[in-house]
Amino acid sequence: MLSQKFLEELWYGRHPLSLLLAPLGWIYAALIMLRRLAYASGLLPVQRVGVPVIVVGNLTVGGTGKTPVVIWLAEFLTAHGHRPGIISRGYGGKAKKWPQQVRPDSSPLLVGDEPVLIARRTGCPVAVSPKRYIAAREILQYKDCDILLCDDGLQHLSLARDIEIAVIDGDRRFGNGRCLPAGPLREPAGRLKTVDMVISNGRPGKNEYLMEYIPDRLRSLTDDGLERELEDFRGREVHVVTGIGNPARFYSYLRKFEIRIIKHEFPDHYSYSSRDVKFNDEFPVVMTEKDAVKCREFADSRFWYLPVTAKLGEAFQHRLSTLLGELFDG
Repeated sequence: MLSQKFLEELWYGRHPLSLLLAPLGWIYAALIMLRRLAYASGLLPVQRVGVPVIVVGNLTVGGTGKTPVVIWLAEFLTAHGHRPGIISRGYGGKAKKWPQQVRPDSSPLLVGDEPVLIARRTGCPVAVSPKRYIAAREILQYKDCDILLCDDGLQHLSLARDIEIAVIDGDRRFGNGRCLPAGPLREPAGRLKTVDMVISNGRPGKNEYLMEYIPDRLRSLTDDGLERELEDFRGREVHVVTGIGNPARFYSYLRKFEIRIIKHEFPDHYSYSSRDVKFNDEFPVVMTEKDAVKCREFADSRFWYLPVTAKLGEAFQHRLSTLLGELFDG
């Protein structure tokens, strides 16, 4: 298995292997375009589910901040009188049967880490399945939802959608601009011209809406009611555990507090065991909320996670409200 460090150099640096792989990237891009044409022409079926669907996705492999956006959207819709449900692939989940309904206390080993996090944060109905249409049908069969959010479904074209939102990393953008395997793109960057809104996680470009992360206080993995400030760890050595797509942003924030980071990096969606996060010292252990949902059962009082909340400006909210008005009132 290729290391994350090697892929970073290959896709976001100037590794010569990327040039050698470029023809494979062209073939991949051509296949993706043919697939889109097949759905657009009706050769492959597109299924509607009876309520509007908002798809949140990205163009690149790895984390761009989709999950905080989905949580923000669920809270926005709820605050404006809607009854959202949320569907996802359930990546990393090892359930033997699909679909699966996800509750705040569901096992991330069965249904995936991000769906459990979303269920915990939003309180909305959540269902997962490799086939998003099946997950959507599961929710609508048992819950009274008037709109669905599809997490990471931009390339899942068999599910009809009414609004498409793409989330990009404002710092790394599209790397070397090549499609897999030569670069990080799941589909050509020109795809952004067809979506309704583009959210940039930092450093927005033209016609992009800025998303900012608002970190909260640290929370204990063993007691959610127990909080402390990151300032408490200033100048101290801290074990930092990450199993996310792009941990650099997390490290950068922690370094603002002059924390001496002891890195423990794992692949995105990694399934932790107690051996992975038990260290023979008394230093604190800090991780993201996504990692925390998988580490609670073997955490102790030294374990803390950092919740973050997406912040989207008035311009985005106005555009979203306009699109929603067209769906429900038009």
